[in-house]
Amino acid sequence: MQWVPVDSTVIAQIGYDSAKHELGIEYRASGEVYLYFDVPPEDHEAFMAAESKGIYLNTVFKLRGYRYVIVRNS
Repeated sequence: MQWVPVDSTVIAQIGYDSAKHELGIEYRASGEVYLYFDVPPEDHEAFMAAESKGIYLNTVFKLRGYRYVIVRNS
């Protein structure tokens, strides 16, 4: 998975594995890392293109209901 730091007050970095369609999010404040499954490339691209990653996370991405696991707790 390739991780990319993002300009966000909520998210430190976003990772994506295009072969597995897995998207990772590391939260800035807590350091928690969530891994989301079955995320198509176009959803990853839309996330990365969003002006506000935090708003996109809460108003679009989470509403899609992707399965996820927490891989690192704070």
